[in-house]
Amino acid sequence: MSDRDHCVLIPVAIFEGESVPRTIVDALASIPVVLLGYRDLPDQTGTDQARAQYGDRARAELEELRTVFEEAGCDVTSRLAFTHDRLETFERVAVDNACDAVLVLNPAPVLETVLVAVRSDVNVEHIARLLATILDGTALELTLFHVAPDESTRAAGTELLETARSELVAAGVDGGRIDSTVVVDNSPTAAIVEAAADHDLLVAGESRPSIRRVIFRDRAKRLARRTVDPVLVIRGEYLEPADGGDTADG
Repeated sequence: MSDRDHCVLIPVAIFEGESVPRTIVDALASIPVVLLGYRDLPDQTGTDQARAQYGDRARAELEELRTVFEEAGCDVTSRLAFTHDRLETFERVAVDNACDAVLVLNPAPVLETVLVAVRSDVNVEHIARLLATILDGTALELTLFHVAPDESTRAAGTELLETARSELVAAGVDGGRIDSTVVVDNSPTAAIVEAAADHDLLVAGESRPSIRRVIFRDRAKRLARRTVDPVLVIRGEYLEPADGGDTADG
């Protein structure tokens, strides 16, 4: 059963052999998904020209991907974009469809444990509700993870994770499925990557109100490049629409 208060954007590069692991499809069965098939274009190629030349093939490939979600019982919407700026496209589609999170794809042959990097208490309640929706109907185990910069802040990190755990339980997650870990490290990215190696999906919050920075230029993308796990980036609440130089189909 879908929770329409939440939504996840999944960008997939058309014609590049990129696919969504079935484990991810099954894990997202309880939440609406916007499947965005996109094709990067060189500057000299217009979007209308690309649509005329590649549109039928692209729509057929996107429909195959969509069918996989539908067969799993997902509430899925598909969009197709030929674009000169994929970052602007992702940001615009995420805003237009009120997506809570964006999935950075990586292989996921097994999906049993989730690492949630909790940075601060900002939006903890919202994050907990989203995670509760994703966990619904699955057997996924959850580890809340915080990196304290020094020993003097470890206790505050422990309190932060207790708050996050309480919000998850209040949202309906069985407390027995939730573990918590606080580590002290002056390199948060390295610490998260090391911890993610023992889990199958990494969940990270957006550190600035920009999908472009988060996915491609900020910590979450660096994490995705350095781990084999898929990364679910939870958006901030203050992202504003951006004008895009592309065309997207519903």
